[in-house]
Amino acid sequence: MTQLSPEEILPTSLLERFRERAAGYDSDNRFFAEDFAELRESGYLSAVVPGELGGSGISLETLVRCQRRLASFAPATALGVNMHLVWVQVARFLHERGIGTLDWVLRDAVAGEVFAFGISEAGNEAVLLDAFSTAEPDAEGGFRVSGTKVFTTLSPVWTRLGLHARCEEAGADPYLVFGFVRRDGGELEEGTIEHPGVWNPLGMRATQSWNTKLEGVRILPEDVAAKITPFDGSDPLVLAIFSSFSILTASVYAGIADRALELARQAANRPGAGGEGIRLDDPELASRLTSAVLDHRRSLDALTLLARDVDSVSEREDWFLALAAARNQVCDEARSAVDVAMRFAGSRGFQADSELARLYRDVLAGLFHPSSASALARTVRGSLAD
Repeated sequence: MTQLSPEEILPTSLLERFRERAAGYDSDNRFFAEDFAELRESGYLSAVVPGELGGSGISLETLVRCQRRLASFAPATALGVNMHLVWVQVARFLHERGIGTLDWVLRDAVAGEVFAFGISEAGNEAVLLDAFSTAEPDAEGGFRVSGTKVFTTLSPVWTRLGLHARCEEAGADPYLVFGFVRRDGGELEEGTIEHPGVWNPLGMRATQSWNTKLEGVRILPEDVAAKITPFDGSDPLVLAIFSSFSILTASVYAGIADRALELARQAANRPGAGGEGIRLDDPELASRLTSAVLDHRRSLDALTLLARDVDSVSEREDWFLALAAARNQVCDEARSAVDVAMRFAGSRGFQADSELARLYRDVLAGLFHPSSASALARTVRGSLAD
């Protein structure tokens, strides 16, 4: 199948509307409802679904480029839809490896269902490999889940919440349950969900990634994705989630860096104060911008290589290390790119309502996605031990 280009999938006319709305979403601390509706209508939310299942069948590499493009216009919108796209890519990852357990996710995405990412828990540094939330099995093969998930992006609109919880049955070894909670027509199958606390973050405000407290919320038997031993990363679902999350989340911050460097380029070619030459003539500033551009190029190469490896169903012994390293590299580089842009923009960028000031706040969210820099360092130290 011929791959659509990012420009065909996300036309500039569409993205310009998103950029115009981004500041209002941010200042009002409001969900990106209009952007979401347009993306949904365009088919973007199912673009990665294979063609034979009703999607556009674009590759992960192309989706990365799309997410970069979207984030360069509206970072919070890109991060918001990203968590839906993660679950769709997880199902695609498994499908391409002959595992059809989540093919229904692909079909649901085409049908318009919205998937949210309910993995993160406060203080759970094991992330995918363990859980504080608990799961109680029922007689039909389903589970009732209780616990609190944090940063649940798309909280106002999700219809399927993908999550994990720990099950401890008497006389049996503990295991982790991965599955999906349905919220059809705003109603749960069973149990309750509350959103404690107030969503008032520094950046990425339009994502509306609320805390989600679950009490006895049911996972239907047919929505159980896997049962995995804690701290066992060998199940294909673990790599599917980790690769999809790491690559697609990094693509959002790569897009922020794209835009920051474009703003830096524009500022660098403006005359300085007093009518002297352009700011790019300043050797110190020019050196900073040159380094930022080269760092960005390197991080994009790492991200693209990993996406291609997923698309080609490559085998790697270092998947988890490579993914964590690339995600951290891209996010670190993006913060540096925004910093350089701010130095070139000067007082214009320092205005609270400027696009660059918003990018400066949005890019900081990259510090809080797993795997953290400290977790990555522990992984590296472990690989060096005898």
